[in-house]
Amino acid sequence: MDWTPQVETLCAQLTEHYVFPEVGVEVAEILRKRLAAGAYSGISGDKAFAAAVTEDLQSVNGDKHLRLIHSVDEVPVDDPLDAALYAAEISLSGYGFARVERLPGNIGYIDTTMFCWPEMAGDRAVAAMTLVADTDALVFDVRRNRGGSPGMVALICSYFFGFDEPTHLNSIYWRETGHTNQAWTLPYVPGPRFGPSKPIYVLTSSLTFSGAEELAYDLQTRDRATIVGERTRGGANPGGRYYVGPHLKSAVPSGRAVNPVRGDNWEGVGVAPDIEATAEEAFGRAYGLALRHVLTLGEDGARRAVAAEAREALAAL
Repeated sequence: MDWTPQVETLCAQLTEHYVFPEVGVEVAEILRKRLAAGAYSGISGDKAFAAAVTEDLQSVNGDKHLRLIHSVDEVPVDDPLDAALYAAEISLSGYGFARVERLPGNIGYIDTTMFCWPEMAGDRAVAAMTLVADTDALVFDVRRNRGGSPGMVALICSYFFGFDEPTHLNSIYWRETGHTNQAWTLPYVPGPRFGPSKPIYVLTSSLTFSGAEELAYDLQTRDRATIVGERTRGGANPGGRYYVGPHLKSAVPSGRAVNPVRGDNWEGVGVAPDIEATAEEAFGRAYGLALRHVLTLGEDGARRAVAAEAREALAAL
């Protein structure tokens, strides 16, 4: 099969949009050489073609955001992201919040799978944060979170700092405008804040990616959370979706994150945990630390039952 139209479309998108222009040109040249050498001629289906091209796209600098995506549903020409499909999908998946609860010992637990656009999922984030606001420590799970909206990251992080201490969380430089957008904690959030001093443990795995890595890195570099688990996947270059064919769309990063504390990001290296543990062990390690913290808060009055709960839960770990 002749994939020349798709390859040329993708090459044009790379040279126009990729955040590192010289790398975009280099990757486009690789795709053209691979096409000329017949590397794709034996591929007959969109799914296999997308997989083969993605491998070549990532061969220069390993950017995991840079890929060709196969879509079972037809890709809208004027909206390759397909906002309508995105809205339907997140409504059927808890808007990225898989589990929110108070664990024995008055420990909050939030398990997330993605960070959805706050204009669609902000009220769900507010509900989650309201439920855990009065817990004594929080375990925030991004082990299977594949990323998402920087705006949702900023909204959630705002609950972990005081209203009177605006905190610069992250910046994103965008190639197409040359502008750098800053993300700060919000001076007002709906509902109560978790607050700036109670312990937070962020659980990570080798699958934690993109916006989920940002949340971990934002909190780690501000000494606001302890990261427990595995080094994350390493993707810090956000971007958009572009039409390549009826069932093909590209993901081309046009921005790069810049941490305001360290001046770097987690691209290609991931976020290193403060406490290293396998993904399977991470919850138990973090929950144990949280329970031990609760036992330092006293056992008088209303805390008597909480301390008993914490002691029992700790013994069961």
